[in-house]
Amino acid sequence: MPKLKTHKAAARRFEYTGSGKLVRTRHGKSHLRRNRSKRAAREYDEMMPVSERDLKRIRRLMPYAT
Repeated sequence: MPKLKTHKAAARRFEYTGSGKLVRTRHGKSHLRRNRSKRAAREYDEMMPVSERDLKRIRRLMPYAT
């Protein structure tokens, strides 16, 4: 069977934690953060787990990431 190619855009957006969870950054963090409270703006710095519905699709895009 031939090698599978990694989808490079997905590889830049998602990463696996040490425990094997797939995480992503929050959307909306590029601008307009100064209008938000300090606590809300800080939340954008954290990585969020990918929803269960999207896991299968994203894992198929990054076959060798785990």
